[in-house]
Amino acid sequence: MRGAGLLRGAAARGPAREGTPLTDPLPGVPEVPPSQWPDKPPETELTTYSNGAKAASENTPGPTVTLGMFVDTGSVYEFPDETGLSHLLEYMAFKTTKHRTHFRVVREVEAIGGNVLASASREQMVYNLDVVKPCVLQGLGVLTDTVLFPAFTNWEVAAAIEKMTADVKAAKENPQSVLLDGIHEVAYKGALARPLLCPESALPGLSADKLRAFHARNFTAPRIVLAAAGISHANLKQMADELIGGLPSAPATPVPVSTYVGGDFRQFSASGMTHIMLGFEFAGGWKDIKGSVAVTALQFLMGGGGSFSAGGPGKGMHSRLYTRVLNKHAWMHNCTAFNSLYNDTGIVGVFASAESTHAEEAVDVLTREMLAVAKDVPAGELERAKKAAISSVLMNLESRAVVAEDIGRQVLTYGHRKPVAEFVHELRSLTPKDITTVVGKMLKSPISVASIGDITDIPRIDALSSRFR
Repeated sequence: MRGAGLLRGAAARGPAREGTPLTDPLPGVPEVPPSQWPDKPPETELTTYSNGAKAASENTPGPTVTLGMFVDTGSVYEFPDETGLSHLLEYMAFKTTKHRTHFRVVREVEAIGGNVLASASREQMVYNLDVVKPCVLQGLGVLTDTVLFPAFTNWEVAAAIEKMTADVKAAKENPQSVLLDGIHEVAYKGALARPLLCPESALPGLSADKLRAFHARNFTAPRIVLAAAGISHANLKQMADELIGGLPSAPATPVPVSTYVGGDFRQFSASGMTHIMLGFEFAGGWKDIKGSVAVTALQFLMGGGGSFSAGGPGKGMHSRLYTRVLNKHAWMHNCTAFNSLYNDTGIVGVFASAESTHAEEAVDVLTREMLAVAKDVPAGELERAKKAAISSVLMNLESRAVVAEDIGRQVLTYGHRKPVAEFVHELRSLTPKDITTVVGKMLKSPISVASIGDITDIPRIDALSSRFR
């Protein structure tokens, strides 16, 4: 490969000399030049290579750079006998590669003061590395190597599966996590019905060979975006030309088909609590710009949370699910709006945790709230939700890591990054009728129900469906 020199570069620096005062620069560590604040907000620049790979960046001022490799893959691309591989890939990030041992990867990241993270989702896989500006080349070499050239050694895969086994068992104790996979299982027919978290039953079928085959099939140039925040595009492109621009091309991969059908997921446990999700399809997903903006505002409009917050009172206390549900029903321990949006579809609804003796009443409350927001949204409530959504977006984008993630995910979904001003304009333009129209359309789709705990008093799905017809 043309970039093999860069991939094998980045010699690790030795430890700092003992006794260096905190007021003095560490020996062997390059000084970071002071940042100059630009006259206008930096723009996102994008390069698309002949092999289909993309590099995109925003030169955000500051001493550090966030680098991200975003791959158009996830659990929706798993074959039936590959369930759990995307989850396993998350555990296998930054391990041994074809050019570096795991020990060397760790030492190189430590030497440049890097911070690494990997996460899997149903449609996208993300690998991140934060590093100071003088060490971008070394960091990008490690990042690219771990994403594109993993070794998947048998012993490291076995160790990762062992750790996954413990984590999967722990995840079973998290009702919201169980319900989220459960509602997808019954709501969709096809790719989105596959679990994101590896089921216990699938753990014995995982192997290094399957992981290599999945990686080779899905980690191809046209499905890769290198995103960065805190570096000029010219500098990023100079490095990316060798690291991803020289990758071999590959034919387009068919997008897995998912059909929303609705359904009922139930799991009994004698816990004294009942946890419930009611969901409906938001057809269009992220690619329906106006609709997804309305869903974002709906999330802030309905809001919700726990009846007790360790962070203190005041968070979302003016949202509908707080004022209309949590403040009026002492037996409701949690009531929260949720949405899981994908490129072309999504599930939007409400989640609740209630004492089992009030399970049927909890379902009645959730039903009432979904029907109410489809009927009428007071202008004052919507204005509060719009301002909360706008401020949340803008404050989040003050984080360099969020900027890099926003760039990478948008380029994978849309082929480019939409300016934040466009999103803010769409939010400000929303009317109460926009919200009621979107929710009304969703409620016409088949209902999806997921419940866990003492589910004795949860109504049958046909009875629930009739409430929305």
